[in-house]
Amino acid sequence: MIFNTDTAKKTAELLLQINAIKLNPKNPFTWASGWKSPIYCDNRITLSFPQIRNYIREEFAKHIENEYGKPDVIAGVATGAIGIGMLVADVMGLPFVYVRPEPKKHGRQNQIEGHLQEGQSVVVVEDLISTGKSSLMAVEALKEAGANVKGMVAIFTYGFDVSVENFNNAGVKLNTLGNYDTLLELAVSKQYITEEEHDTLKEWRKTPDTWGQ
Repeated sequence: MIFNTDTAKKTAELLLQINAIKLNPKNPFTWASGWKSPIYCDNRITLSFPQIRNYIREEFAKHIENEYGKPDVIAGVATGAIGIGMLVADVMGLPFVYVRPEPKKHGRQNQIEGHLQEGQSVVVVEDLISTGKSSLMAVEALKEAGANVKGMVAIFTYGFDVSVENFNNAGVKLNTLGNYDTLLELAVSKQYITEEEHDTLKEWRKTPDTWGQ
């Protein structure tokens, strides 16, 4: 996972400003997986703020060019990354497709929506990386369709050991704009959280699946 320090700081600052990332160690959130968490990240909120979504769009375009070269197609992971993925494809002048978690139950039963030709190079856009499981399922669907997946970019990652392992095992390169450690450092320095809450948030990441039980 590749981080640019200046970009990570700026991304963390913007996400905190618009409450895309909520930190609440005293009253944990419950994720869909059932995990208890002192942090909740909803990057779809960025789409409501033109200046911030444009920053993310431009940074993604720059990172994609630098790390992967210009692909043939940009793919967004449904549903969270459809909006930002379309913006990235637009600014880069590229076709866009999006990948569902599973094929539709009706109609053409597509899992990949849009025009994708076998052999085309693809960079996948994701909004958030937790364990990486759903993101890598999208990559696998693209590969099964004959795409040459060059890698993935995401707005933010929690940096779980399991996600690092999953991406390494899948042989998929990941580049993110923001990351958990930078976020916590900024949150303390800007007094979004206390030192005690900072320690709690660091402890949570070590065992997120059992924390708070």
